[in-house]
Amino acid sequence: MNAVEIVIPDYQDEKAGKETGGKDALLPPWLKKAEMEVFILDVLAYLGKDNWDFSVVFCGNATIRALNRQFRDMDEPTDVLSFTLGEMDGERFLPGDIVVSLEMVEENAGYFHVPVEEEVRRLLIHGVLHLNGMDHGGHVAKTPEHGETEPMLQLQENILKALVKNEKKGNKWEK
Repeated sequence: MNAVEIVIPDYQDEKAGKETGGKDALLPPWLKKAEMEVFILDVLAYLGKDNWDFSVVFCGNATIRALNRQFRDMDEPTDVLSFTLGEMDGERFLPGDIVVSLEMVEENAGYFHVPVEEEVRRLLIHGVLHLNGMDHGGHVAKTPEHGETEPMLQLQENILKALVKNEKKGNKWEK
């Protein structure tokens, strides 16, 4: 059985200039921790992963920018970061942690003209794929609909589509 913990430290919405102090009620209304936990568990089931334990941290641009600067030498906010650990703790696999900027989720959703709920799910899948060892390198696949797309991004979109359509067949996901 997989386990994921959603962590929301003191979050400051830089655009609104308000501090939420980590209180769920003051977070964006589209962020529902329980739904995100279930979604991540579904992503892991889709990928056939079991006994994974990790956390997802939702934060603001200031926090993710500081992490991006410290660990990637990039002094700018980003939407999602994955910190790979990849260790076993007895029978449990500790793949690492995912950090998502709530402000970037909203910015991306506007830029790509998609609902914020869809964009946060996309970024969670993206982070899980990184924890699973995938990266942006390698060969680029050509698709008629999208032109050239990285295999990781193709898989990300296939997972998102399957989970949104709820293409579960018994305990397995249709792939």
